[in-house]
Amino acid sequence: MTVIDISPSVMQFLLAFIVVAPLLGAVAALLPAPPGLKGRNPDQAVLRHGVTVTGAVLIAAIVLATGFDHDHPATMQATTDISWIPALDVRIHLGIDGISLPLLLLTALLTFLCALYSYFKPPAGPSPKAFTALVLVLESGTLATFAVLDLLLFFLAFEMVLIPMYFLIARWGGDQRRAAAWKFILYTLLGSVVMLLGLLLIGLRSGTFDMVALATDNGRGLTTSVQVIAVLAIGVGLAVKTPMWPLHSWLPDAHTAAPTVGSVLLAGVLLKMGTYGFVRILLPIAPDGMRTFAPYLAAFAVVGIVYGSLACLALARKGAKGDLKRLIAYSSVGHMGFVLLGIATMTPTGVNGALFANIAHGLITGLLFFLVGAVKDRYGTADLDTLAGATGAALYGRAPRLGALLAFAAVASLGLPGLAGFWGEMLTLFGAYSPAEGLSRPAFRTFMAIGAFGTLLTAAYMLIVVRRVCMGEHSPYSELSPASTPADAPEPADAPGPSGTGPSATTPPRPATPQPGATTPQLADIQTYEAVTWTPLAALTVLAGLWPAVLLGLTDPAVQKLLAGGKS
Repeated sequence: MTVIDISPSVMQFLLAFIVVAPLLGAVAALLPAPPGLKGRNPDQAVLRHGVTVTGAVLIAAIVLATGFDHDHPATMQATTDISWIPALDVRIHLGIDGISLPLLLLTALLTFLCALYSYFKPPAGPSPKAFTALVLVLESGTLATFAVLDLLLFFLAFEMVLIPMYFLIARWGGDQRRAAAWKFILYTLLGSVVMLLGLLLIGLRSGTFDMVALATDNGRGLTTSVQVIAVLAIGVGLAVKTPMWPLHSWLPDAHTAAPTVGSVLLAGVLLKMGTYGFVRILLPIAPDGMRTFAPYLAAFAVVGIVYGSLACLALARKGAKGDLKRLIAYSSVGHMGFVLLGIATMTPTGVNGALFANIAHGLITGLLFFLVGAVKDRYGTADLDTLAGATGAALYGRAPRLGALLAFAAVASLGLPGLAGFWGEMLTLFGAYSPAEGLSRPAFRTFMAIGAFGTLLTAAYMLIVVRRVCMGEHSPYSELSPASTPADAPEPADAPGPSGTGPSATTPPRPATPQPGATTPQLADIQTYEAVTWTPLAALTVLAGLWPAVLLGLTDPAVQKLLAGGKS
């Protein structure tokens, strides 16, 4: 069943357009704007160009989804297969199925929302031309990662996103941005070198780099020892990008230093590239190697769940001077641990849970980073002690709609039933209860118990964050001393200043110092452009929570076929 009937040639064009258009748009962004399109100034014109290109890509992705045959989501659709390097049998092979389509839509949506947000609130830093071009290159590389069906093309797309993200952090980031950017690029590049060796090993030993052919073969053309080596090599590169404990240490620094848009894209789509590689490459192509490493992958996953939660609890406690952006970054380590645990079960239930958790994390954590960026813009800091101890009534009393949306995103992140975060974690734990044949049930049930304990820790730190940031440490507000307000705190060295571009570029005024007995000074509540940017993420979080069959109906047939070695 398709929503609208679209011919195969048009579907091919749409998928190719989705991958290539952002790259062409990035080149156009660096060129001088035609006189009639400059608007009030060239900076505004190039930011509008970014909105236009990402909007066109999102529309194309939605049309592609409506033309997708939902009765056969396990079949590769909109495929293009052209010989590129005949000597190595490398082909320009594109296609989508029920596994890649949701990730394609998520990437197109988040990038469009980031471009729209940047148009109204341009990031402080160098030329918007470079910023827009980098975001578009990042989008093209991410979309290509989810659309290509050749191992070498996958590697090229996987690497394509590194340089844009490096510059987004290094040039438009906050404190310690250069050190964080170097740490990000070094970790991911070193992991990618090892991954390339594993991809080459599979391609050369099997005689093809075609991912569909390799998945159909289901490892029969590769010896167990080759599969084990390939899984180890490729898994290291994918684990760095995911990120899996203990290869995660680049992530908190990168998120803390990155601009708001950089954090949204990093958490929302870049982390998904690693887990997608586990599902698309390692599970079907090297099943014996995955079965060997599955218990270790699950063990690292549950350690990451508990470690990420404990790190968040440490940052959230009073007097720790924890950074709210850093806390959300550590929460990603825990959430991606659930995704890895689901993959490690090698069961349809676990892998479906992992794919659902992938999408839920992109929606919820993308929204959280938007909200934390807005809070930091208003207060001039993301320090939890300052936000809680120095604000009294805090967000509920000063910007109630912003506080309510932050509380909504927090409870969605902790897995409240009825919201998107619940289903992925639940299915992952069910998968761990009954793992694939050949895996130790006692071991995986132990991992399930540890993962379930991690959900309690997640609820604990998220509720602490809501209490401190939304309600405040002290009540009533009049009991605070004047010196405790954020207005008296020094401005961070790299804090963004007011920008001269965009319709709403003025930074909201800092709250005035309250006097004893005075009413609570108000902050700017959710602006119109913020509501337009954030509403789709909140709405989809509710929709995925109340109607999970929309997503699971796409992924389940594709996962069943993938795990069965290409047999429907």
